[in-house]
Amino acid sequence: MSVLVTGGAGYIGSHMVWGLVDRGEEVVVLDRLSTGFDWAVAPEAKLVVGDIADDALIDRLVAEYQIDAIIHFAGSIIVPDSVADPLGYYLNNTVKSRALIASAVRNGIKHFVFSSTAAVYGDPDTIPVPEDAPLKPLSPYGTSKLMTELMLADVAKAHDFRYAVLRYFNVAGADPKGRTGQSTKGATHLIKVACETALGRRDGMSVFGTDYDTPDGTALRDYIHVSDLIAAHMLALDHLRAGNASLTANCGYSVGFSVLEVLRAVEKVAGKTLPVTYGPRRAGDSPKVVANAERARHVLKWQPQWDDLETIVRHALAWEDSLARRNQR
Repeated sequence: MSVLVTGGAGYIGSHMVWGLVDRGEEVVVLDRLSTGFDWAVAPEAKLVVGDIADDALIDRLVAEYQIDAIIHFAGSIIVPDSVADPLGYYLNNTVKSRALIASAVRNGIKHFVFSSTAAVYGDPDTIPVPEDAPLKPLSPYGTSKLMTELMLADVAKAHDFRYAVLRYFNVAGADPKGRTGQSTKGATHLIKVACETALGRRDGMSVFGTDYDTPDGTALRDYIHVSDLIAAHMLALDHLRAGNASLTANCGYSVGFSVLEVLRAVEKVAGKTLPVTYGPRRAGDSPKVVANAERARHVLKWQPQWDDLETIVRHALAWEDSLARRNQR
């Protein structure tokens, strides 16, 4: 039996593939390579370049590789872009996810792990935010992910099908073994941008919004190391394979850091001052989002191993240095 990882050549997906391979799973990666990289995929995995909405392709892969589970990362993730191009996001994140879920049902695949987001909460009233908080996304990105969550819940009621929805908070860092990391050009992740700036690959960076209702006026986020996030996916997959009920769980550390606190951490680890300019808030951004992750800890027995901001930054910086050397070859 094999696991199909969609978007497995991307940032989080490539970490998932390495994690599955490390524990001896057979893995098939389906990726268009629109933002991912073939070299980021573990060589033991089978990489297929294609679209998740290609029904015939999915049918062939299931038959050829005896796929019993899908871990779905493929999608668009940039909040401001979703505000500018909502239809593109609904197509890529919702319509194509619907096609993938239909393929899973048609082929009798009963286990489905979905990469969702804390953006489904919008500007939450309760911090840390629990999974049963009101769902009121502020951007088409968040709405597109929420729509897929709703589809999964409805499909599970109608078919022999179980799912795990993992709502990510702010994913950062890189594989501690240096095998993969955030490699997308022009990425907007704060720690990625700050590390590129610290290493001189950007002339400077911007902070968007300094008038939020937070201690220093900048937005507050819960940053989770990508390797801890992958551990949660492993446990979610095992949870479903063991015959347990569908699950929705937050993935974060329940600790918030402001933008300025993150920048200070990068400056400390890199040993240099960052050139920073300050601008207005961006559309679709929430002031403060921190996870209540007790469900993941209790139900999945998830125990983070890398929950330290400076460790996250150190791994991200090491990857940026490695990536620069790769790009120079």
